[in-house]
Amino acid sequence: MNDLQKQQSSREALVVFQANKFCPATSHLPQDYDHQIAQLNGVREVVPIQVYTNNCRASLDVIVFYGVPPEKLRRVRDFELVQGDWSEFESNQDSVIMGRSVAQRRGITSGDTFSLGRLNVKIAGIYRSDDPAEEHYIYSHLDFLQRTRGFNQVGTVTQLEVHLKPDTDPIQVCQTIDNHFRNGSIATDTRPKGVFQAKSLGDLTQLINMTRYLGYGCVGLVLSLLTTTTLMSVHDRIKEHAVLQTIGFSGGRVFGLVITETIVLSSLGGMIGVGLAMIILSISNLGLAAQAITIAFTPSLDIVISGLLISFISGAVAGVAPAIFAGRVEIVPALRLP
Repeated sequence: MNDLQKQQSSREALVVFQANKFCPATSHLPQDYDHQIAQLNGVREVVPIQVYTNNCRASLDVIVFYGVPPEKLRRVRDFELVQGDWSEFESNQDSVIMGRSVAQRRGITSGDTFSLGRLNVKIAGIYRSDDPAEEHYIYSHLDFLQRTRGFNQVGTVTQLEVHLKPDTDPIQVCQTIDNHFRNGSIATDTRPKGVFQAKSLGDLTQLINMTRYLGYGCVGLVLSLLTTTTLMSVHDRIKEHAVLQTIGFSGGRVFGLVITETIVLSSLGGMIGVGLAMIILSISNLGLAAQAITIAFTPSLDIVISGLLISFISGAVAGVAPAIFAGRVEIVPALRLP
């Protein structure tokens, strides 16, 4: 989420939404607002966007359609087609270009047809983007999405995306836009794009905070399992530890052997777990979405390092008690055990 906000903030873009509305299905701005906003100082371009999604709540399988004028789409989005033809998209109202993550998740290629509710479209192309979250969207013609049977939204849009000129104060432009339409037919709520997305993902923020506690619980469970397993192993080999001390191994040396064994086992388990997680993230194209905003789950070196470090520390902590027990074994009583 932090990466998403940083990327959008760096693009100097604002989102104009209907005031006091949340889900895209409830926001209906007059499309002609774009001409009025375009006249304001510091505004480079205004893009009307119609949004259609199958679910406004948090979900792992949300499909989001963005209806955008094709001639503006190429100027405000930085992606490249890996399949299909851009001219086919521009010339056919019912054609769309689909993000690579959505296409792979649904098993779709260029030239296929796709249906969602009342929408029936043809895939004119598949695109890739440097922003993983961007690959979870489907772009269609604005007119097509407005005129689809049952929608009846001609003349209105879900939101307006305002792109600013360099060195323009985005907060000042936000205030100017909202003040301009305060007494208009529909009031607006304008925010920098990153801030708008962060607010829309409020439900996901709470969900992520809850999963942190789940993660702490999992680490605690791993610690208890490692400690119990190592302690049982020490009990089973108590004679071996006594023999080691008999031939000259000190208690500290035995302590080191046991705790090293625990760290090695924990680290190997961590490597397997982190490796499987990275593979799943790489091939599954998972994304979590809410209110038509998507967060992409992407593998990273930070995740790998964190996972391995936690595994190492868990092994060291879990091995302390069994290692102390093994290092303090009394030789004679231990050798007399059956």
